[in-house]
Amino acid sequence: MTRTLVEHAHVVTMDGSRSEHATGHVLVEDGQIAAVGAGAAAAATREAADRVVDGSGCLLTPGLVNTHHHLYQWVTRGLAVDATLFEWLTELYPVWAGLDEHAVNVAGQGALAWLARTGCTTSSDHHYVFPSRGGDVLAAEIEAARWVGLRFHATRGSMDLGRSQGGLPPDEVVEDRDTVLAETEAAIDRWHDPAPGAMLRIAVAPCSPFTVTGDLMRESAELARRRGVLLHTHLAETADEDEFCRERFGCSPLEYAESLDWLGPDVWFAHGIHLDDTAVKRIGDTRTGVAHCPSSNGRLGAGIARARDLRAAGARVGLGVDGAASNESAGMVQELRNALLFARACNGPRAMTVREALELATRGGADVLGRDDIGSVEVGKRADLALWRLDTHPHADIADPVAALVLGAQPPLELLLVDGRPVVERDRVLTVDVDSLAAEATDVHRRLLAKAGA
Repeated sequence: MTRTLVEHAHVVTMDGSRSEHATGHVLVEDGQIAAVGAGAAAAATREAADRVVDGSGCLLTPGLVNTHHHLYQWVTRGLAVDATLFEWLTELYPVWAGLDEHAVNVAGQGALAWLARTGCTTSSDHHYVFPSRGGDVLAAEIEAARWVGLRFHATRGSMDLGRSQGGLPPDEVVEDRDTVLAETEAAIDRWHDPAPGAMLRIAVAPCSPFTVTGDLMRESAELARRRGVLLHTHLAETADEDEFCRERFGCSPLEYAESLDWLGPDVWFAHGIHLDDTAVKRIGDTRTGVAHCPSSNGRLGAGIARARDLRAAGARVGLGVDGAASNESAGMVQELRNALLFARACNGPRAMTVREALELATRGGADVLGRDDIGSVEVGKRADLALWRLDTHPHADIADPVAALVLGAQPPLELLLVDGRPVVERDRVLTVDVDSLAAEATDVHRRLLAKAGA
């Protein structure tokens, strides 16, 4: 058994009472939180620890949880920077058609390593581009997550509605329905771990109403529920999508999703921006989840999700960075800040507190991903912890440490533990060589653009 003790930090637990300890300690034993309390640990506890970390001047929080991403986009950043969503997709789909195992693995390592630097310990990923000659790209990103060391929720995405059928993506990046369903079930068989403390889980994730047929949406839901896994898709992201659904299906995106049995506590949507009061209430009543992606939504001019209203209605709401090609910063701390700022800009100064923003990124994200073993600093939960240094120039005189994290510049990350194992120390990723990854990502980016003739 390995014991790590963190002492003298300001501890924000995010437990049921939202307890905080201005000076507290956390003991980790064999990947699990064994003790949490105010003040220093007992002398016997300190002596028995294999490692004692002095958290003086630091804030300790649960590790941040990213509920929506497209890791492969790390190697296609900086394109179509002034485009609408549909224009952006039209430009990028031909580039993504050149993806292969190597590209996805490099992108996955790069994106996940940066997420780790921004305090993320658990990330979901929505991968839905499976080029016919690309190889096993899902395995490639799962391998990347193992190398970096983050807890990972991979989703087996899909598209079967190509341009020739009235969809948006080119036909060369879509699959037929039977292939999608067979490959999705095979991914569940191969990788999904339902056990408490699991480092890897699989969800079923058709891409969106304008890239997937209704038959595939409906059969994917049936498959997921038969196998006991979660469901994920994009929904209500743009006004264009709303118009598309009303013209093609005669209803709103949410009404269309509900007609295909896509509501409930086993479902979470990415974005959820263009929702009227009735839709917000329906999502809340059914305990459906929403991945709020404020930075990407702003970058694409898609709008601002009603995060406060969704939470008040009973929806499960977490934060997501979205794909790095629509959020080039691709880090979790910025999402904390933007979630709060956007909420206040729309609804006034009391629309969201700094601690509610942190809750979205921790306990809220865990709830969206169906996890009750992470998201808070409590005895018995997995030791996914972020220790932020707040005694340096950008933060030393900010009175409230949570405000320093949410409203200030991104603090140095003193330590990041995932399942009790160090992944980041003193702002340096320990598990992969980020300098080599940067060079590899640049090479992959150039190769993809050359293949696409861009």
